[in-house]
Amino acid sequence: MEARRLWFANDGLVRAPWRIVLFILIAVVAVQAASAIVYPVVQWLAGTIGARLILYGWLSVIGLLVAHAICLRRIDGLPWTAAGLHLAAARPWLLVVSALIGGLAIAIPSLLLVAFGLLEFRPGVPGSSLREAARSLIFLAPLAFSEELMLRGYILTVLRARLDWRVAVALTSIVFGLLHIPNPGSNVASITIVILAGLLLGTMMVRTGSLYAATAAHLAWNWVMAGLLHAPVSGIASPTPDYRLVDAGPDWLTGGSWGPEGGFAAALGMGAALGFLYVWRVRPREA
Repeated sequence: MEARRLWFANDGLVRAPWRIVLFILIAVVAVQAASAIVYPVVQWLAGTIGARLILYGWLSVIGLLVAHAICLRRIDGLPWTAAGLHLAAARPWLLVVSALIGGLAIAIPSLLLVAFGLLEFRPGVPGSSLREAARSLIFLAPLAFSEELMLRGYILTVLRARLDWRVAVALTSIVFGLLHIPNPGSNVASITIVILAGLLLGTMMVRTGSLYAATAAHLAWNWVMAGLLHAPVSGIASPTPDYRLVDAGPDWLTGGSWGPEGGFAAALGMGAALGFLYVWRVRPREA
């Protein structure tokens, strides 16, 4: 009896911590299986490095969706709506507004820093900035979706069922920040701001009922830095054809080598976006 209480809650479901561990294990296995099955085929069809790198992100998405299908649908017996993955959650207007929220939250602070001479645009390497903008969009899209599936899909759903949604969002945001510690140039300030970004994305997921909306905001945030500003994203340098964004101010404000998202200006942008989410009267749709 004691052993059963360790594994199962009063409602008969596997306890939340074990379900989260099970989800992670299934996701790891599913991603590896997708890589083993799909990657060799695509490697044979396309020999370019760009195609292989873009595929890598989608393999993670495939594996994580399989893990959601098993854990969310089979183990918990919940519909896709519980994790914001139903069709209505991908309404075009919702995705556009969410992308604007995420993109403007970093674009406005960054351009204000440029206006005050704290960030500067300088000539970059020869190339096409338009081509790089398209390439970065294709490359970043599956990475943003996989990160949202990793933390703000099933795991956030499980935590919200047991905890206040604010606590659940805070916990996933802390993990989101800690996962960025290995990135080049990470420090207490940059990780703290990544945690704030997690709060923004988690709140968007809860407010809109759409993981696609959180993904759109996440993607727009990253794309503005990489594809538009040609700045580092979480410490990882981006290609800089035609022009590049150079830090010319104090790191605490501009983000330094981490990129604009690591500075106090970006934190203010995210704070403003969070404030907007709390007054935005969006109604999640079930189907």
